[in-house]
Amino acid sequence: MSKTAIVIYSDPKANSEEALGRVFNAMFLAYELKEKHQDVALIFQGTGVRWVNELVNPDHPANPLYNAISDKVVGACLGCADVFGATEDVKLTDVALVGDKAIPGTSGVIDLSRYLDDGYRIVTF
Repeated sequence: MSKTAIVIYSDPKANSEEALGRVFNAMFLAYELKEKHQDVALIFQGTGVRWVNELVNPDHPANPLYNAISDKVVGACLGCADVFGATEDVKLTDVALVGDKAIPGTSGVIDLSRYLDDGYRIVTF
């Protein structure tokens, strides 16, 4: 069985159809893999951490899809949330802030290398 880590870097503050298209397609891939009972991990990294608060909003057009795959969300990068001003917004949701890898100058980031070590392929949006 294949294992896939999907990393969302897209920034909702871009206010573009392209940014929405990226996050939607990331979640659509997670949905497809979940339906196939494959191991999938959805990660919010970089400016993508800003999506968390957007997607949990019931009025957001991608909310129904987010709800369908929310059990596959690993978390949002803690250091990224700090840098991009999303820490407090993420804390208002059920999404974990993950800082499992110490990186100088940050409060810790999601260790993507461990996914590679565990045989995951990484897909970025």
